[in-house]
Amino acid sequence: MRLRLVLFLGVSVLACTGAVAVGAGAHPKRIVVQARIPAIPPRSETVIGRCPIPKQFRQAFVRAARDTGFQLSMLVAVAQVESRFKPNARSSADARGLFQLMPATAASLKLDADEPSTNVLAGARYLKILLERYTRTDLALAAYNAGPTAVDAAGGAPWSETQTYVANVQQRWASLAACS
Repeated sequence: MRLRLVLFLGVSVLACTGAVAVGAGAHPKRIVVQARIPAIPPRSETVIGRCPIPKQFRQAFVRAARDTGFQLSMLVAVAQVESRFKPNARSSADARGLFQLMPATAASLKLDADEPSTNVLAGARYLKILLERYTRTDLALAAYNAGPTAVDAAGGAPWSETQTYVANVQQRWASLAACS
């Protein structure tokens, strides 16, 4: 019995060593981006009650979800992490509103960053553009937070702040799976 265990352990160590050696030989700058369907939160996680959208913004969120094809729960998660549903929120970089959009980004979509209903729609449309570009939800969210240039240069979330942002949005999104 001990001999079998020692042999099994030896084979496992050799297999791991080989895998590490092969991985170490890989080119460190090579980034392979695989297209995948955006993650959908598991159905087993549910929210008691309705979506936590303030009543005055609900119609804007429903419209944006319908317009972009995003789940309402995803848009709610982004707004919660971005502004905690504060329509007058403004960052030090001058990002504004519920979705913390730069005025130029909203203007490029022919929408107003300072008007809550169009801020939500602009944020959803911009996120859709990023998702079409990156084909992965995590990269689209990273680009929404840090900007596409930073994500392209880093090959992913460029800073720990952005990694935390993506994780927070995805966690919140999953917890809102039943949001409708």
